[in-house]
Amino acid sequence: MPFNDRSKHVTQGVARAPNRSMYYAMGYQEADFDKPMVGIANGHSTITPCNSGLQPLADAAVAALKGAGANPQIFGTPTISDGISMGTEGMKYSLVSREVIADSIETCVNGQWMDGVVIIGGCDKNMPGGMMAAARTNVPSIYVYGGTIKPGHHKGKDLTIVSAFEAVGEFTAGRLSESDFKAIEQKSCPGSGSCGGMYTANTMSSAFEAMGMSLPMSSTMANEDEEKIHSAAESARVLVEAIKRGIRPRDIITKKSIENAVSVIMATGGSTNAVLHFLAIAHAAEVEWTIDDFERIRRKTPVFCDLKPSGKYVITELHRVGGIPQVMKMLLDAGLLHGDCLTITGKTIAETLKEIPSQPAAHQDIIRPMSQPLYTEGHLAILKGNLSPNGCVAKISGLKNPSITGPARVFNSEDDAMKAIMDRQIRAGDVVVIRYEGPKGGPGMREMLSPTSALIGQGLGESVGLITDGRFSGGTWGMVVGHVCPEAYVGGPIALIHEGDSVTIDAHKLLIQVNVSDADLAARREAWTQPAPRYRRGVLAKYAALASAASKGAVTDPQT
Repeated sequence: MPFNDRSKHVTQGVARAPNRSMYYAMGYQEADFDKPMVGIANGHSTITPCNSGLQPLADAAVAALKGAGANPQIFGTPTISDGISMGTEGMKYSLVSREVIADSIETCVNGQWMDGVVIIGGCDKNMPGGMMAAARTNVPSIYVYGGTIKPGHHKGKDLTIVSAFEAVGEFTAGRLSESDFKAIEQKSCPGSGSCGGMYTANTMSSAFEAMGMSLPMSSTMANEDEEKIHSAAESARVLVEAIKRGIRPRDIITKKSIENAVSVIMATGGSTNAVLHFLAIAHAAEVEWTIDDFERIRRKTPVFCDLKPSGKYVITELHRVGGIPQVMKMLLDAGLLHGDCLTITGKTIAETLKEIPSQPAAHQDIIRPMSQPLYTEGHLAILKGNLSPNGCVAKISGLKNPSITGPARVFNSEDDAMKAIMDRQIRAGDVVVIRYEGPKGGPGMREMLSPTSALIGQGLGESVGLITDGRFSGGTWGMVVGHVCPEAYVGGPIALIHEGDSVTIDAHKLLIQVNVSDADLAARREAWTQPAPRYRRGVLAKYAALASAASKGAVTDPQT
């Protein structure tokens, strides 16, 4: 008998013989058609160190699938390196690649009627793209994160990719020698793996573990360590059991499990991009979830992990002291996690965490006791006001005073803003406004790591605000607000700001506003005209035409 209904197309006798012939050409035997056909969505590439170490994980998954009695079927997925494309026109393709990855996995899994899929990825958009596809296809799936990079070192300090971006600002401000600048550039990324702080890749991997779609401890392993290969093999074996038991993504991806994921994101000081991506994942899984749900979770979840970018430590150090299971156990004991959620192993969250200590290890301050958090509430705040009536995202950790009112310095692209910053035209107290970088206007919501890092390097991280309808890197910190919605291209209020207008960002009041009368804003709106699209053909034009608002996840499939 065939393994399940999705494999009937190769087991229906003479009528399907041509289909089976194609498999025989690849070395299949007749007995193979009784085995599950399991896809391996392999994001390996030499575009970026985030993905350059994925092939050994795919090879381990292939061997484990064969050993577990399944037929592995490998196919590729694309990736865009956020770190390499940052600050360039190429960065517009980053968020677009999330949609392309989701579409490519869905296409292969459904087009070939696969019984399950192991999804292997590294760089930022690999993970939400893969999870969106898992939720759409709803065949048994497991996510295998490629692993974090190990930190670089220079003069006794740990380095990450963000160190190189901040060094640009320090060098231009005369605060760093040329020799140190070059050393930081050359030593920040010492090997393969994704960016090493609690930036977007590690944020999403941690959230997937918390959600139950990845194996325990797998989200904080280093790519170069042997345990990562063993984890990939075990993931494949676990998936085969999930196929046999009929455990599907939508059994795991529920509102409660997304709440678990977001609680871990808050506790660990994760990336603003997680807001955008979990809106998209929830949409793919048909789970009711809105931007206001993040604020609901934030208000009750403390930040108790001291991790970069606003903290001190990198992910390999979090792994050493218990990783995400330790964080989850503390949240569970505090009543901030749903222990009854199912995981891909078939165990519940509570069962999975049963043997984990209730308290973090002594003599370390990477994971603090719940009674001594860095912040009593989460760090990803949803702000609203006349500048963003549909909501935007502020990362408020690491700030001495998360409130600023100052004159707007208005730029219609990241490039124009970056030139002004590098020319030292931005002063303490200014509020930099970067617009027409939203889902449709950019298109693609470029990340603003270059401008924010340059400001930090110039010593302005605490005294300059920055708002944008684009995004921020997971490595960004400071008085920054992204995902401003509605975006400028569709006539959002951010399009109506004039140079020198007074702008207020107040994380205490969850407020973002331009201090201009409603009558003046209405008059400006009458005078505003939509600019011509920046692209008229190709994937960026397609994305611009289809993308939803940031407050809806900036997805390209229809909203209901």
